[in-house]
Amino acid sequence: MRLFEVVPAGREDWSPGAGAMTMADVFRHLALTERWLFVEVATGGASRYSSHARDLAPSRAAIEALLRGCHDSSMRILEAFDGAAWDRQVLTPAAAAMPAWKWLRAMVEHEAHHRGQLYLMLRLAGVRTPPLYGLSAEEVMARSLRP
Repeated sequence: MRLFEVVPAGREDWSPGAGAMTMADVFRHLALTERWLFVEVATGGASRYSSHARDLAPSRAAIEALLRGCHDSSMRILEAFDGAAWDRQVLTPAAAAMPAWKWLRAMVEHEAHHRGQLYLMLRLAGVRTPPLYGLSAEEVMARSLRP
């Protein structure tokens, strides 16, 4: 959400090139894969992710609602997990069996990948991005001890 909020209004459909996902595509993809791929499979179900198409959330307001709605739904499901649910063996779309916690760790890796993609897309679009961990690289260097 922090990155979505820095996308200038009207720039959601910016893309770095022909055939590449737009920023809006990436945000829709993140929302829908969290809920309908990763969390759905973690519950023992099958993936229900089928698209990140524009018609699923065509406007900025609709994308924000999709992000918040999918995340809220995911959190309600995951908050109900007990120890057995975290250790449940799930079958990924690639037919790999693993504990639900390990599959959900893959979700975090997937989100980190796309977060990096969004940071680069925003910078290419001329948008200043927020520091990832609270400080910019320059601020960290200024506060670091010199050898």
